[in-house]
Amino acid sequence: MGYIFCNLNPLARTTSDCAIRACAMATNLDWDKTYREIAELGRQMASMPDQGAVWGAYLRRHGYNRAIIPDTCPDCYSVRRFCEEHPKGVYVLAIVGNPGHVVTVIDGDYYDIWDCGDEIPSFYYYRRKQ
Repeated sequence: MGYIFCNLNPLARTTSDCAIRACAMATNLDWDKTYREIAELGRQMASMPDQGAVWGAYLRRHGYNRAIIPDTCPDCYSVRRFCEEHPKGVYVLAIVGNPGHVVTVIDGDYYDIWDCGDEIPSFYYYRRKQ
């Protein structure tokens, strides 16, 4: 379990597209299709695609539910600890310490363009059982 470098951006850019990358990874769709769908939702909602309400709506359309991280240790609960406690499943975490950052967790590993394992998640989406 741990960090795995992954950049789904088609031009390998390390821009502020983390919500697109994370949602593409979680839904197993390509970056372009994910970008178009989230951007259209943003247009419909009159908001930017990187806003939690927008990419959250995208994930809900793809069978995800939202859950809040328990408030038992708000300053010590990290992405790494979330992975240890969630060794199975697909999750998309919203990070507190880096406003707007989003990361995908799959079967206890987190996929990103940088190691955000020490960052603090505030909420997450998980795939509903089919």
